[in-house]
Amino acid sequence: MASHRYVRQPRAAGIRGLLISSRDLLLLAICVGGLLASWLVYGAYGPGNPAALDVGQLALSSAAPAIKPEPYRAAVDAPATRRGTSLPAASAPLQITYPAVGLNVVVHPLRPDPAGGQSIEPPETMDGYWLSPFGTPGAGSTNTTYVIGHSWEGLDAPFNHLSYAAAPGDEFKVVTATGTMTYKVDSVTTYTKSTLKDSPVWTAVPNRLVLISCYTQDLWGKNVAVVASPVPGH
Repeated sequence: MASHRYVRQPRAAGIRGLLISSRDLLLLAICVGGLLASWLVYGAYGPGNPAALDVGQLALSSAAPAIKPEPYRAAVDAPATRRGTSLPAASAPLQITYPAVGLNVVVHPLRPDPAGGQSIEPPETMDGYWLSPFGTPGAGSTNTTYVIGHSWEGLDAPFNHLSYAAAPGDEFKVVTATGTMTYKVDSVTTYTKSTLKDSPVWTAVPNRLVLISCYTQDLWGKNVAVVASPVPGH
């Protein structure tokens, strides 16, 4: 935020001290304009604001029955499905607890608006948001489950930690409306926002789960994607 120094001008004696010259009016207008511009810049980029998520500027298709990114890849059987692992019935994720990165967030459903263009912007909170047109975790899942959340500039927000603390082999819990599932991280990958939309994370894999946020070392240019699969027997 820009700072402005106020210089006190001597007042002229008599009635002239009550009048404002045209030069004073011009200076006043410049100061007001500068303050307004600083306020707008600080409000958009100042500390305590989340980076714009964009989620790789996804190319979304509004074709029924669900919104899906382009290009859309054929579904692949999840390892847990092939092994016949017992899972709770597919239902909405409600909470994610990931101890290794200090993430413990409630999850809300979010249906992207196709009219919003190529970006998905969740509400400006520290919670997680499940992209409901895609996969639902649990028995009967037919697609990958996506949970997104903001990384915040100037605040120690839960999703910030994915960028530097998440690692393959980590385990975390997903509480759903029908039970709790344990996931193990398969990979942690950083993408530029322009290439995420064409990455393998958009392959439809039943019961795979992907956490996406902005990459904290480059909030405005990159995303981090944490890909995980259910742990057999959990």
